[in-house]
Order: sequence, then C-alpha cells, then structure tokens
Amino acid sequence: MGTVWQETRDLIQQHRLRLLSGLVLMIISRGAGMVLPASSKYVIDSVIIDQAFDALGTLALIVGVATVVQVSANFGLSQLLGVAAERVMADMRTRIHAHVLRLPVATIDATRTGALVSRIMTDTHGVQHLIGTGLIHLIGGLLTSLASLAVLIWIDARITAAVLLVMAILGVALFATFSFLRPVFRDRGQLMAIATGRLTETLGGIRIVKTYAMEDREAAAFAGDMDALADNGKRSVMGWSVVNALVLLAIGAIGVVLILMGGEAYRTGTVTLGDLGMYLLFTGLATAPLIQMTQVGTRVTEAFAGLDRIRTLLNTPTEDEDESTRQPVPALRGEVRFEGVHFSYVPGTPVLEDISFEAPAGTTTALVGPSGAGKSTLLSLLTTFDHPSAGRILVDGLDLGALRRGDYRRQLGVVFQETFLFDGSIFDNIRFARPDATPAEVHAVARAAHCEEFIDALPRGWDTVVGERGVRLSGGQRQRVAIARAILANPAILLLDEATASLDSESEAHVRHALATLRQDRTAFVIAHRLSTIRSADQILVLEQGRIVERGRHDDLLAHDGVYRRLHDHQQALVSDRFVNPGELMSGVVDP
Repeated sequence: MGTVWQETRDLIQQHRLRLLSGLVLMIISRGAGMVLPASSKYVIDSVIIDQAFDALGTLALIVGVATVVQVSANFGLSQLLGVAAERVMADMRTRIHAHVLRLPVATIDATRTGALVSRIMTDTHGVQHLIGTGLIHLIGGLLTSLASLAVLIWIDARITAAVLLVMAILGVALFATFSFLRPVFRDRGQLMAIATGRLTETLGGIRIVKTYAMEDREAAAFAGDMDALADNGKRSVMGWSVVNALVLLAIGAIGVVLILMGGEAYRTGTVTLGDLGMYLLFTGLATAPLIQMTQVGTRVTEAFAGLDRIRTLLNTPTEDEDESTRQPVPALRGEVRFEGVHFSYVPGTPVLEDISFEAPAGTTTALVGPSGAGKSTLLSLLTTFDHPSAGRILVDGLDLGALRRGDYRRQLGVVFQETFLFDGSIFDNIRFARPDATPAEVHAVARAAHCEEFIDALPRGWDTVVGERGVRLSGGQRQRVAIARAILANPAILLLDEATASLDSESEAHVRHALATLRQDRTAFVIAHRLSTIRSADQILVLEQGRIVERGRHDDLLAHDGVYRRLHDHQQALVSDRFVNPGELMSGVVDP
C-alpha cells in the first residue's frame, strides 16, 4: 500500500489548489444544505403550533437563499473537480505512455501489449474517480455526518446513542464486506488486462487466425476470459447485494428506534414535535452520507488498485535513466568490433559465445547460418536492444555499453525481417525516420528504393493510408517503403535483416540496386538468403550454435570446403530439385 499512498500524495500535491478550492466549495454546499432540515423545527413549533405565521416569509427567504448557495457551490464544485479529474487522467496517461516508450525492448517483449494498454487507458479511470468524486466526497460525507450527529446529540443524546449503536454495527458489517470486495476489484483489473491482451493479439494476427481457420478457438478462448470476468462480477454483485441489504436493515432499525424512543420522548415532553421532526431529517443527513461514502469508497478502492498497478509500471527502470552518465556520441564513421561477446536470454542457455570480429567502416558483413544460430540476436546487440552478458562491442573505438543510446540509434538505419509500417500515409511512413525532411528529400529516397513505381499507381498516391502495420500494401511494397525510410535516415551503420525476403525477382533487382547505393560509405550488416547479396559482402560470418565457425569472402569460403560450402551445395541441390532459378532461393539453406 506504500506505493499507492505515495502516488496519492503526489496527485494531491500536484493539484492541491484545485482540491483546496473544492474543499471550500464542498463545505459551503454541505453547510447550506443543512438549513432546510434545521428550519423544520421552527416551522412546526413556531409557525404551526404557536401560530406565528408572520415568520413564514422570513423562513422561506432563508431556505431559498441557502438553496441557491448550495446549488451554486455544487455546480462550481462539479466543474472544478471534473476539469481537474480530466486533466489528471490525461496527464497520467501521457506520463505512463512516455515511460513505456522508454522501457527496454526486452521488458516490453515480456509484457502483453493488452496489459500495457490496460495500464494506460483503463487503470487511469480510477484516478479520475479519485480526484473527481472520491476524496472530496469522502471528506464531505464525513463532515456532514459529524455535523448532523452533533445536532442529534444536542436534541436528544439518549436516542442518538441508540442510533449510533445501530450505525456502528452497520459500519463493522460494511468494513467486513469491503474487505471481501477489495481483492475482487483488484482481480478485475488483472482479468481485464488479460482479456484486452488476448483481444489485441487476436486482432493483430487476424490473418493467421483466418488462414488456419482458428476463429472458433480464439472465440472460445476470449469467451473463457469473459467467463472469468463474469465470475468476478458475480462476486462483486454479491458483495453489493450484501451492502444494500445491510443499509436497508440499518435504516429499518433506526426507524424502529425513532418510533419507540422518539415517541416516548415526545410523550414525556423531553422533546417537542418540532424537535422530533428535525431529528428525523438530521438522522437522514447523518446516515445518507455514510451510505454514499460506501459507494465512493468502492471507487476509491478501485482507484487504489489501479494506482498500485500504475506505480509498479512506473517503477520499472527505463533505458535512459542513466543517460546523463553516458558518453555523448559524435558523428560515427561506422567501424565496429566485437571482442569476446557472450549473450544469453536465459542464464545457462547461451545464444552467442565468444563472438569476435571486426567490420571496418564502409564495409558489408553478411551473417549466415541455420535458424537459431544467433544472427538476429547479433543485430539486436548492435541496436542496443540487448546487451552482452560478457565481452564488449566497440564502435569507432568507443564502448557501445557506455554510449548514450538515443545519440547512437539516431545514426542507425534498420530494415527488419518483419516490416512494420504505421497507420498513416506512405509519405509520413517514409518521413518517420526524419520528421523534418522536405518533400523533395522524401521523393528522392522513394525513387532510390523504387517506391514511386507503385505509389503513382495508387488512387491517392502519396496520401494513401497504408493501414495498421501496412496491411493495405503488399509485402514487397512494405519492404520498399521501409528501405526508403532507412535511406532517409542517412545512417552510419545499416542493419538489414532479410531486407529482400518479400520481394519478387523484378522488385529485388530494383531494390538490390537501391541497397547497393545505400551501402556505399556505410557499415552494413546483412542477414540474407539471397546468394547475390552474400556474394557482394566484404566478409561473411558463418554462425552455428551461437559461434562463428567460418569467416571470409564468398569465393574463399567455397574453396575452403567447410560449413559454408556444404550449405551452398545443399542449396544448389534444392534449387535443382525444385527447378528454381538459383538467384531466387537461399531460404532453404540459410534461415535467419
């Protein structure tokens, strides 16, 4: 709970002026709301019984003014707190989103996307209730009840003692009920995150779901999540049913007390008829806020559960926490050297072992080997998404582990195997690498990547919206847009993870020329299946089970008659068996 209270204190500190203003308006509203029930004694005893009808106008004026004050204060309170709550929710969502963007890739990969979306969009609703209605109304209800109890004690302490006994029993029962409901509310947030995660995942992979005709299975899995939420809802409904039953019992018990003890007190002359009427109204004022406080308390409980999850996320270390202690990165030439690099995703299960090589600036290094050899992991180390378990990586003689990641990544260009485009126009997707690029620069890199050939054929041209993940473009079109984006970044180091995998022969010929232009004077690392790409590399590193087993140029490795030669010959056999042009297939031999 410490983290919850810390976050709550932070929120109160940030918005203390609004909350203090709201507290003042709430006190004015509650005070004005007591004028009407207080006037009942004088209406009954003075006006009706004593026949002082001349006082009616004065009493009506007082009640009318008090009502206007109460309405005005309530309106101001709702506006003040409502706007504050919306601002708090927007600020918190912005803060969480910015924090998530700076989390390490490994942390994001280990968390379901739906859970992160739920933290940002759903848990913050509880904060809105906390600021908008929670704290002020809890305090207001407590003050109203205390003031009403003071009036009740002043009228008749003996009857009030009996009423307090009933209310104390109700309080104990409600406390026990809410102790049951609190974990139910916390579980609901977790269940909602799971369901949101599954829904996001299913919709994101809808083509795979449909390809394998798994709609029924995914629907059944989501139905299971909904059943779990429904079961959670049943427990919360049960809790609320108990709360309502307890409140009704308490109201009935208080009614019995007032009938018996109030009637006896009036018979004996201890209280007047006006006192008894006033007592009835103030009893309602004392108990109604307590009932409202239980409802507000539920929202506050949910808010605390959401704050707890939010605080846990915000306490997760980001990548840039130590950026100020890291070394600024100058303009890079692109010389890369691995020195005894080891890496494991899971301790005790090495993915890379003792990787050492040098890639001079402006050269192209090709990475080949079977699936799981560690090629993509090596590129992940170069992007600083992952970090060596041992050894070090030097860029222009600078230890990559000591450099500012943002400065370094701005000098990288990447084309991943799984091309990702944002749901925007083609123009905006290319310019994503450099938002300040001019239209002329965007058009130039598009021509270099042979994008204009298909862009000009689209009905909306450059303004064509590609859809989420670029689903409205073909695989080859997406790949060329990604290559144009990388060209625009003008990187010192270029990382190509199967950059031509989605292209047909004609598209590959165009893009191969663009990549050759892109690689000039840049250090490039290429994971490629295409034989033509590997032939042109300055050096080829053959990885097997996380180790470099061979290195050299294409012709030298063929002459060596080792692992690379066996892979090459195996590929040629596959090509002959399938009657495929040798330039079309290497994927059967060398998987990323």
